[in-house]
Amino acid sequence: METEPIVSKDLLSQLQALCMPIKKEQDLAPLHERIGQAKIVLLGEASHGTSEYYQWRTAITRRLVEEKKFSFIAVEGDWPDCFIINQYVKGRLDATQSARRVLSNFRRWPTWMWANEEMIDLVEWLKLHNDQQPERSKVGFYGLDVYSLWESLSTLTQQLKKYDPESLGMVEQVFHCFNGYQGNAHEYARATYFKEATCEKHVHGLLEHLKTRKMIFDRHAEAHLQAEQNARVLKNAEAYYRSMVRGGPMSWNIRDFHMVETLDELMKHHEHHGNVAKGIVWEHNTHIGDARFTDMLESGEMNVGQLVRERYGEENVVLVGFSGYQGSVIASRRWEAPMQVMPCPQVREGSWEEVLHRVGPDNKLLIFAPHFASDEMLEDRGHRAIGVVYHPEGEHRGNYVPTILPRRYDALIYLDQTHALHPLHLKPLHDGDMAETYPSAM
Repeated sequence: METEPIVSKDLLSQLQALCMPIKKEQDLAPLHERIGQAKIVLLGEASHGTSEYYQWRTAITRRLVEEKKFSFIAVEGDWPDCFIINQYVKGRLDATQSARRVLSNFRRWPTWMWANEEMIDLVEWLKLHNDQQPERSKVGFYGLDVYSLWESLSTLTQQLKKYDPESLGMVEQVFHCFNGYQGNAHEYARATYFKEATCEKHVHGLLEHLKTRKMIFDRHAEAHLQAEQNARVLKNAEAYYRSMVRGGPMSWNIRDFHMVETLDELMKHHEHHGNVAKGIVWEHNTHIGDARFTDMLESGEMNVGQLVRERYGEENVVLVGFSGYQGSVIASRRWEAPMQVMPCPQVREGSWEEVLHRVGPDNKLLIFAPHFASDEMLEDRGHRAIGVVYHPEGEHRGNYVPTILPRRYDALIYLDQTHALHPLHLKPLHDGDMAETYPSAM
């Protein structure tokens, strides 16, 4: 286990001066003042399974939409599933639908990230908000991730059958190329490791072709955005899975470049009718915190926070990290294993979370000055990061990202006690265990 730097009284005093207590939404006023006229606000999380992270992000998001007229929310989720939410919140689905029904469509593991009770609150609020807005001012909801190769292929096929049958031949070529791998992207990736033949040419050609077909889709709300983005997922997912079997930072970088490319397209899409596009991003801290101020820099990894700062300018971007001291969390013990409620033990001694706990056992908001910090504040310290796979008993040997906190983020929300979120696809078993299940067909 790595040894953290010594915690001095001076460091505790400096942090004490920065910390502002937060108990209710109104306490977020200093953060909204810091956001100011920024065009992109990135909201992190230290795990993918903590209720309070979703609740506080929802509170921030509501105010950004209502008071600062943000245009859309983009999350670390799959484009096809999230586009269904987009259609729901914009009133484009039939009246029998609800947020619970729509979120239950999230079937790819880890389902709990977006199919949870906390998201119902956000989605139903967004639907009510949009019901009061003209069409061009309705706030969108989109997925940034790259994993949905097969789902995007299926969705695009159905869409072209409906709107652009002349383009079906190209998507059928893509389908035929991938079809030999039985719907398994990992099988495709392993196969390309041993042979030169890939589907790269087909997916690149499909995306470039659809860019020329905008007029076909223009009379259908966001149909061209949906089609082109599914094709973009195919292009970048093919590269992601192909690079994954080769190791190194390339697959991580392809994924985060895809997220930023998608964000760029969403910003362009919402700059119509003279509107100034503004986007809210929900992702893990490892994506939204600037990679240049972590050990990711040494390994050659870049991330969304770094790339967005570089592309849009630091004055137009605000990165908000989240962290917690102890509690419980939803995670799995291995990839694609059943989800569980797990303990989230006290953090490693000397980590940023432990130091903030020493300052006082209350929830805190910290806002960092852009260019001023002491030498101690600029030291690398461990900053907890829990993924969808987690082993609480071994946490102190891992799960910590060396971080220069005042540079990685513009602000941090620290929560002393946290609780597992509430997935929609769970039912209790015995002895407090829980297993992932699915509701009946919607």
